[in-house]
Amino acid sequence: DVELMMFAQANSEHCRHKIFNAEFTIDGAAQPHSLFGMIRHTHQTHPQHMLVAYSDNASVMVGSQVERFSAKSASRPYGISASSYQKESALQHILMKVETHNHPTAISPFPGAATGAGGEIRDEGATGRGSKPKAGLTGFSVSQINWGQIPINPQNQDSENNWNLTPIYGKPGHIASPLQIMIEGPLGGAAFNNEFGRPNLLGYFREYEQSLSYQITDASGTAVEQTEQRGYHKPIMLAGGLGVIDDSQTHKIQFPAGTLLIQLGGPGMRIGMGGGAASSMTTGANAAHLDFDSVQRGNPEIERRAQEVINQCWLQGKAGGPCGSGNPILAIHDVGAGGLSNAFPELTNDAGRGALFDLRSVPLEESGLAPKEIWSNESQERYVLAIAPESLAQFKALCERERCPFAVVGVATVER
Repeated sequence: DVELMMFAQANSEHCRHKIFNAEFTIDGAAQPHSLFGMIRHTHQTHPQHMLVAYSDNASVMVGSQVERFSAKSASRPYGISASSYQKESALQHILMKVETHNHPTAISPFPGAATGAGGEIRDEGATGRGSKPKAGLTGFSVSQINWGQIPINPQNQDSENNWNLTPIYGKPGHIASPLQIMIEGPLGGAAFNNEFGRPNLLGYFREYEQSLSYQITDASGTAVEQTEQRGYHKPIMLAGGLGVIDDSQTHKIQFPAGTLLIQLGGPGMRIGMGGGAASSMTTGANAAHLDFDSVQRGNPEIERRAQEVINQCWLQGKAGGPCGSGNPILAIHDVGAGGLSNAFPELTNDAGRGALFDLRSVPLEESGLAPKEIWSNESQERYVLAIAPESLAQFKALCERERCPFAVVGVATVER
């Protein structure tokens, strides 16, 4: 069960991009680029000012020398500062990220958009060996809004019978209407950004639906009138942002065998089961209870704690850090689609390593989870990290200071 669930997530379009990386033949001619290849081609022909593109959790663009105000890490053991701060000059680069969270937002707009923003924040923080998210973006594309769909009781918008809904062309019954998405979605994205402590400064909104009529000729040669409905019946929820990353922290380290593999952040829960696979299906093709199972829930407070740990780690990465320690994080990824079953293999594969894991070491919020649920749930606010054994005490002290949970759940191996 564990292996089947893991493969279902890792092999989904969400994680592997089989369609976007596929070879296309049009009118008998093989095309030189896949869909992703066409996107990458822009960078290949004009790579100016880019340090990282299409190889990490976010892109990195050349920045500048800046002065920053930060905790003076040498004032306490393990670089933990209580009240001492300093001004320093450093070369910082600009970090950019945009991704979508369409499927969860279509099912449940508020938590879908909230966890979309949260996942994008984690992608920024997990770029290189750690970075700092600074400003957010949320955008929405939906089909035509029916302004007659008003809540009967505005104080209870989540009630099943609370909406005067008229049928919408092609929309499955358990998918939210465009009006519901545009009322609840922006609130969810803004709520997570605000509670995390990042301003949501940018965004857009687009509404489009059109009925097209055209003629086709059937086998008998008779012209037949056809009507096609186009629109964002599967909505787009765009989550993006900007951040900064230190010049010395832009690339992950190829860690050796024996490196500790750590989960940082919140505990596992039975939420977001099969989210990577569900988001890769045709809208409405999945069973309703499986669609609702695949929606995650956000906890911005835990994500803020984890980000503070990451900030303290990369701030120590400059040369001559306290006790010669430097940044304890050798590599880092966020936990998103597929949960740990996708994040840990991604982390170790990038370093050319295998790994051994102990599922009993994974922190859990609820008992009774099956092994496949422990390994594949998409509980939010989690990161996976590679840390050298000798850096564990330093990392533990930082986590205790920020009251951020962590656990050693595996070790890197030579054999893959």
